[in-house]
Amino acid sequence: MATIAEQSAELRMATFRLARRLRAQKADQALSDAQFAVLGVLYRHGGTRTLTELAEQEQVSAPSMNRTVNCLEESGYLVRTADEVDRRKSNISLTDAGRDVVKATITKRDAWLTTRLRELSKEDRATLARAAELMGGIITQ
Repeated sequence: MATIAEQSAELRMATFRLARRLRAQKADQALSDAQFAVLGVLYRHGGTRTLTELAEQEQVSAPSMNRTVNCLEESGYLVRTADEVDRRKSNISLTDAGRDVVKATITKRDAWLTTRLRELSKEDRATLARAAELMGGIITQ
């Protein structure tokens, strides 16, 4: 019987391997994980964000986020507009192309995982569904 520490290590490694496989399923292979994360934040939360807000959300420096935003802007995935109140600030939002690449990536990732889940028994799928619930609970603790 594995100890809790051994179970923890196994769960951590399996979670990271699954996350890595899912991250590899992208609609635009040129996008880095950091770039897609920024697109994901803007997609999930809608509206616009400032560079500072994005940097804080992703826990990176403002200069690093500026480089990421510059690349995404050059790719046509987001746009900066001057803030109406404070012209020194830029508001960053997704373009239609940015929304499309996020949606296509989500679809691709869901399809990959659905294919893998179909290979499992009904009991194993139920076990994974319960594990997902438990993992969600761990995250919020």
